[in-house]
Amino acid sequence: MGMYRIMLADDEGIVLDSLKYLLGGEFGETITIESAKTGRAVIELAEHFRPDIAIMDIHMPGINGLEAMREIKSNNKNVLFIVLSAYDKFDYAKEALGLGALEYLNKPVEKTNLIRVVKKAMGVIDAQREKRSRDLMIKEKMETVIPVLESGFLYNLLLNEHYREDIESYKNLLGLTQDHGFMLALVFGDGQEGNYMKNAAGTSVRLQDHVVRIRESIKDHFPALVGPVMSNKIAVFIPENEEKYDYNARVRLVEKTQKLVEEIQAKTGLCLRVGIGSVMPVEKAGASYAEALDSLTLTQESVALTQDLPVKVGYEENYPVDAEKTLFESVERGDLNGALTCANLFFDWMVEQYGAYPMDIRLKALEFVLRAEHVSYRKSGTVYHFQARQNYLSAVWEAGDYEQLREWYIDKIKQACQNVMMRKQRQTDSVVDKAKEYIDRNYSKDISLDEVSRIVDISPYYFSKVFKEATGDTFLEYLTHLRMEKAKDLIEHSEYSMKEICQMVGYADPNYFSRTFKKNVGVSPTDYKLKL
Repeated sequence: MGMYRIMLADDEGIVLDSLKYLLGGEFGETITIESAKTGRAVIELAEHFRPDIAIMDIHMPGINGLEAMREIKSNNKNVLFIVLSAYDKFDYAKEALGLGALEYLNKPVEKTNLIRVVKKAMGVIDAQREKRSRDLMIKEKMETVIPVLESGFLYNLLLNEHYREDIESYKNLLGLTQDHGFMLALVFGDGQEGNYMKNAAGTSVRLQDHVVRIRESIKDHFPALVGPVMSNKIAVFIPENEEKYDYNARVRLVEKTQKLVEEIQAKTGLCLRVGIGSVMPVEKAGASYAEALDSLTLTQESVALTQDLPVKVGYEENYPVDAEKTLFESVERGDLNGALTCANLFFDWMVEQYGAYPMDIRLKALEFVLRAEHVSYRKSGTVYHFQARQNYLSAVWEAGDYEQLREWYIDKIKQACQNVMMRKQRQTDSVVDKAKEYIDRNYSKDISLDEVSRIVDISPYYFSKVFKEATGDTFLEYLTHLRMEKAKDLIEHSEYSMKEICQMVGYADPNYFSRTFKKNVGVSPTDYKLKL
């Protein structure tokens, strides 16, 4: 039981004295009591006393008890009311309970009934305090954990060392629902010299003392995920629902960022510049950060927005930028259908728009094939041979019509994509074979998914998915089936006891082993042996 502040409100002094005597005798030093005799006085008392429990008479001079309850409740939502009244009227009781009164008691109230209700109120208060304490503890833990998660998320994006599944895991943990966003590059220094910040090394040390304040300022201005300090830089990801921001949104963004720069400079005494990258899909945020950094090299302003500067390549009107971009992203993923669909779309556009210019179309087809192969070499581990392209120029030049050119072009894109697919398959086979080999050697031990994931050196989430796709079983199903087969073999061909066999196939609890065996084999281990 904690400490409780109890406020008494009644215009009769003898009632106040009786209540103080009864409550003091029952609860002693665990309570602090204050009292008032009028509605106005009780409202004023409640403002500075902040009671946990208010025992109120409905009929008092001036402002009545129900009106006083409304006023007190508006300033102290957690107070619990116990209403006393000499009038046993349903309307009064209904209104009091509607205002949140715990109970409505008729005068004269019996001691046992009063103590019962006050104890009930104390129980409610204890539960509320415990919930607030738990909520505060969770909040404190999250304030420690979230910066770590945000740093991990930003590291994954910037270093491009992630699987799509890893990004989804981070998004779920951070409550991130948007599929797009843009990056800010915060670059600090002792001062600005041309396009660059002075004393990056020294600044990176002093920056550590201001990380919390800088993080708070960023969060005040943007719904942002803030990365760690990297040298004299901090990367910030801002989620977006839209795939790009329009002119007005860009103006507001620059203004807001300028205010952020001024606030952080005032707090830290450090010079700061901020680059702003384009809106991109989450998994491509690293490219947005690169744009943000590049934009700072093209201007001396404190805030540089990529769209305002000649950082990006411009395209003629109607040029199928999305088809081109998706084509090479598909090759990089080994997505054959996606790559071929975009390759054909782009070829159709070339013929439709520039059919009268065959040389330009031939050159573009050759360019795309070479780009796709470059991606393939980088992603598939295929051995590069200098003379592997000896016939490319003649093939492009000698293609009799556009359909022959398309056939050659599509075939090369297909080969590039298949090389990436084959590497992925080889990687999957290697991971699964290595995992199965480890499980086969260690099934008698207490091995886990996390342990095997570490052995094959990929995340548990991704390993679980790859293993299921390759074997048809989850990790646990595969391990259990293997153990059951080993157990059946030992029962059939050895003289070991059931307890010994249980331990030999990786189970510490004979009862659990027996239940698992029966679930998978259909009979208990003992019955299985008897059937033999």
